[in-house]
Amino acid sequence: MKFIVDTQLPPRLAHYLTSKGYDSVHTTFYEDGHLLKDKEIIVIAKNEDRTVATKNADFFDNYFIKGSPPKVLLIEFGNINNNDLIQLFEENLEKVMLMFQEGSNLVLFRRDEVIGY
Repeated sequence: MKFIVDTQLPPRLAHYLTSKGYDSVHTTFYEDGHLLKDKEIIVIAKNEDRTVATKNADFFDNYFIKGSPPKVLLIEFGNINNNDLIQLFEENLEKVMLMFQEGSNLVLFRRDEVIGY
């Protein structure tokens, strides 16, 4: 699985996912990446077959309204420091990936649950 990690999440998350064997890039990898609009991120996700990892609920809405981007990992932790974010991924990455492997295209990742749609 390949990920594009949205701007409001730290580049460290992309590095973490890469260390776990997933092809992951942060939006800042792209030219003017910190300024990319949601539509541009969706185009990249489609063109590069990437799942959008984001805290931005607009991607959730866009998925249900337009079916785009093809896959979304919506992270709903609220404010969290980077160490705690990585720790939650460490504890739950298998659950998250299982949801995608079982056919979910939208996964909500919360502190206390992982839900696939």
